[in-house]
Amino acid sequence: MTGHLTRVLRRLRPGGRKGPAGGFDRRLLAPMMLGAALNPVNSSIISVSLVPIGAALGAPPSRTAWLISALYLATAIGQPVVGRLIDLFGPRRLFLAGTALTGVAGLLGMFAPNLGVLVAARVLLGFGTCSGYPAAMYLIRSEARRTGQESPAAVLTALAVTTQTIAVIGPSLGGLLIAVGGWRATLAVNIPLAAVGLYLGVRRLPVTPASRRDDGRRPVEDLDLPGMGLFSAALVCLLLFLMDPGAGDWYLLALTAAAAAGFTWRELRARQPFIDVRVLGGNLPLVATYGRALLCYIVTYAFLYGYTQWTEEGRGLSASQAGLVQLPLFTVAIVVSTLTGRHQAVRGKLLVGAVGQIAACSLLFLLHGDSPVWMLLAVVIVLGVPQGLNSIALQNSVYHQADAERIGSSAGLLRTFGYLGAIVASAANGAFFGQHVTTGGLHHLAWFMLAVSILFFAMTLADRSLRRIGPAKEGPRHTDG
Repeated sequence: MTGHLTRVLRRLRPGGRKGPAGGFDRRLLAPMMLGAALNPVNSSIISVSLVPIGAALGAPPSRTAWLISALYLATAIGQPVVGRLIDLFGPRRLFLAGTALTGVAGLLGMFAPNLGVLVAARVLLGFGTCSGYPAAMYLIRSEARRTGQESPAAVLTALAVTTQTIAVIGPSLGGLLIAVGGWRATLAVNIPLAAVGLYLGVRRLPVTPASRRDDGRRPVEDLDLPGMGLFSAALVCLLLFLMDPGAGDWYLLALTAAAAAGFTWRELRARQPFIDVRVLGGNLPLVATYGRALLCYIVTYAFLYGYTQWTEEGRGLSASQAGLVQLPLFTVAIVVSTLTGRHQAVRGKLLVGAVGQIAACSLLFLLHGDSPVWMLLAVVIVLGVPQGLNSIALQNSVYHQADAERIGSSAGLLRTFGYLGAIVASAANGAFFGQHVTTGGLHHLAWFMLAVSILFFAMTLADRSLRRIGPAKEGPRHTDG
């Protein structure tokens, strides 16, 4: 991994904050990558912790699934909100506040006496890790303005490779931490990570001075608090329903619709809307990208949690062994991302990624409780190809399709749709596995994942706007229709 990432970074010219026009400030890379990695590491590391946590706290899979859902509920709401704050106030203050909250959440999780407190720690982690990715995208855009390099493919690739690396290596890291210090170590790891993040943020992130708009208004006056509140209410109701759709809480859908209607009404009338629904509604390519992100990450996270749990309970591997099984996925994904990252065209990547997901889902039907290890490895090797293609293609799509002045909130929305997919995946795992993780449950989950993968492929194939994101050195689009 280090060799591949080093070659990507070497394509960046050195430069200081006031560096030459052609040089991206490499001092920003470390805080950008660490901040963006905090959420993926906490998303993936829990996958091998669910079984030992359930055993220690006496909770079945249907209850430990809340450890996944809680983080994604908080993150899905927090990402676009924090992204909008970054658009208005710059990344430094939001990055430092979020990183500090991540450390507090790690401390709470390390000493959690029961599942309820552990879920609360995961909620704090969700909010704490919200700032890293929108801050990184904001910094990439601001450096592109300063240097005149409108499409910093090497930086975008480095960011994607970092988040993919952490997401995929998380299960292996989790297995190692559990072997050394038990499942609590998977929460405690956030304490040193937060300390390093605070140091890098203080030393390297630029201070954004308080500024006024041309009309004399301060950025704080542009905060659309009612819009943020209605957006959060709609998302909470929707995600609570998706977490347990079999409970019969259909009133949550009615509340979702009411909050969404109120949100739309508010945003159409706000001076500075939280999410400009007029522009978003006219930017159908960006909306389609968010839809593809939803479908893509349903499959990704269903694999991450469902397949990993099955290798432990259904196949009988230990937590550390289940983590090691994921290593080929990490290797393949990094190689694929690095080799394809310089090419900005996204349509081909997404089509190949969709086919790869279809192939990986199909292989799950061949697995049984006594399947040899090489078959387990074959599944993750095949999955490594779409893992390496889809994330970077979706990220680059948003970079080129979103309005430059709202890149933070647009990047946050990409993560929101991704985590909405994670919530759906978590609910599917709970529905198909129930009280015990069985091979039959895995096969039922595979049918669901296969249907979503086919829809992802069809949606990508039909989208002709993706052809416009190609080898040409183009800046972000300001699409109105």
